[in-house]
Amino acid sequence: MEVRGRWWNGVWGRIGRRDIWLLSDGDRWVVRGRLGGDEGQEVTHHFDNEDRARDLIKHMMVLSAGTWRSLLDPLRRESRRRQVGD
Repeated sequence: MEVRGRWWNGVWGRIGRRDIWLLSDGDRWVVRGRLGGDEGQEVTHHFDNEDRARDLIKHMMVLSAGTWRSLLDPLRRESRRRQVGD
């Protein structure tokens, strides 16, 4: 599955940190959420369409404290920067 989106609530530490991933293989959509750091609790939800998956992501963000930011866009920019620099 390809990562189509990745967000972080901007809070450091295993108690307050929240991460969300949007994954897809083109037909199926998966929303994965993590409470806490690398060892935190994870939940996974499966969807047949992108709109419903993104609705859940919005809902998850509203329920969690912090300033949500995309982590995927900076990673893509860094990857492009490295390719140009090579």
